Amino acid sequence: MWIASQWKDYEVIDTSSGEKLERWGKYLLIRPDPQVLWDTPKTESRWRTSNAHYHRSSRGGGEWEFFDLPGQWIISYNPLALNFNLKPFNFKHTGLFPEQAANWDWFYTKIKKANRPIKVLNLFAYTGGATCAAAAAGAFVTHVDASKGMVSWAKENAKSSGLPETSVRWIVDDCTKFLEREIRRGNTYDAIIMDPPSYGRGPKGEIWKIEDAIYPFIQLCRKVLNKQPLFFLINSYTTGLQPAVLSYMLSLEIKKKFGGHVTADEIVLPVTASGLALPCGASGRWEGDI
Repeated sequence: MWIASQWKDYEVIDTSSGEKLERWGKYLLIRPDPQVLWDTPKTESRWRTSNAHYHRSSRGGGEWEFFDLPGQWIISYNPLALNFNLKPFNFKHTGLFPEQAANWDWFYTKIKKANRPIKVLNLFAYTGGATCAAAAAGAFVTHVDASKGMVSWAKENAKSSGLPETSVRWIVDDCTKFLEREIRRGNTYDAIIMDPPSYGRGPKGEIWKIEDAIYPFIQLCRKVLNKQPLFFLINSYTTGLQPAVLSYMLSLEIKKKFGGHVTADEIVLPVTASGLALPCGASGRWEGDI
């Protein structure tokens, strides 16, 4: 397991009955989590003093119940000196996936040790956690997401983290169409980060279904890697894409062409009350020999 254990401003306090109690800075949130299948006693008193609670609806979706929570606040990831703007919005999210810090630490170190200019392509880049981490390490990042609102949010995070404006190129576009244009232009990258949704639509209604689209998409990505790429990272929150599946695809398409080695594992967060680890998805990592 790869554990995101370096947070000071974020904590999974406890989990029970399909929900997790989290601390985001000084605010407590209760949110549903499909991995929490156990029904343990909620002896932790902070279950009863949360600032907001997201209630899942039996008809799908859900809604927030707010008690004492600002419309927006900031937390920091101290190891990399990053600051993130948070706000509750639909589908229980806050604009950040804290478990991804395990990956940020990994590629931050790789970029730092490369000792050469590194161009990173971040696809399905959301609110830019990975973009900020890569830029903080000194990389030039091309950030691509189909949502104009998410790209604007990512810009806020980069600004709050004090990153140079020249360190990121911001692109609002369908990721597949962007890749196809980059291939025609002959543009290449040293590293690729991708965090594809299980299901989504592009700005012009393009449908993305991960089980059908992910392998052809990796094949496209391979074509924009340069001759000596540094790393390739895939994140997945889809149950069917287990670590071994990610490893298999990276081995077929990236390792076969560039050598190097592939690892894949669960990404987890520590749970304070139990001392156990909460699974939060899977990641596959390819890294070159250089």
